[in-house]
Amino acid sequence: MTHRFEDRTVAVVGGGSGMGRSISLRLAEEGAYVYVADLAGDAAEGVAKEITAAGGNATAQQVDATDKGSLNALFDRIRTEKGVLHGLHAQVGMPGPAGIEVDDAQWEKNIDVNVKSAYYTCTLGFDLLKAGRGAISMTSSTSALIGSPFSPIYSLTKGSLVPFARSLALVGAPDGVRVNVICPGTVHTPMLAQFFGREPGADVSELTKNFVSGIPLGRGAQPEEIASVIAFLLSDDASYVTGVTIPVDGGLTAK
Repeated sequence: MTHRFEDRTVAVVGGGSGMGRSISLRLAEEGAYVYVADLAGDAAEGVAKEITAAGGNATAQQVDATDKGSLNALFDRIRTEKGVLHGLHAQVGMPGPAGIEVDDAQWEKNIDVNVKSAYYTCTLGFDLLKAGRGAISMTSSTSALIGSPFSPIYSLTKGSLVPFARSLALVGAPDGVRVNVICPGTVHTPMLAQFFGREPGADVSELTKNFVSGIPLGRGAQPEEIASVIAFLLSDDASYVTGVTIPVDGGLTAK
């Protein structure tokens, strides 16, 4: 294992479970001091304890990524304790409701969780990233690239991150701040069942099996495979990579 993040500080917003947990663990394994932020404070604390038990360094903080005050509290803490941020990953997201009949409450929640959280996560700490000439990564979805027949609002909200990353990359370039976005396909995390279980009575295991059969590599991804791509994008190995959207999907969008 390389140590590309020695003496560097990173934050993973949405780092308490699934892909976010694996990303937090991978960055810590490579030497980063990781701020693990999550709406579920106990989950963030659990990941931070995993990191420290393995000999790494981490701090947990409960954060509502849809709330500017909560995010500002995280960045204020980092500003006070470290004064700089070398890497920031925005992981927060949710599956959208099925179909096109979406009520106002569902609309607002999906916009808040999938769009607002990413925008404010990536912008409120921008001064810290400028100080560290750091990098930003975001998790979108293959639904941003090929559309989702299950949930058009999911494609709409996650799709917004692709041009946002390009635009923010242009904003950050003069200060050396890089911005990239990944689009995972099927990933075996606790949230996977929510994607295929939108309809009452849905056979989640059968739907998942049928979907995975259409992936050229013939399987879904493990969270650790997503984490390895994020570790690359936030590291100096990707020092000339910015404004890019990378599918991490086993070839799904290549068809």
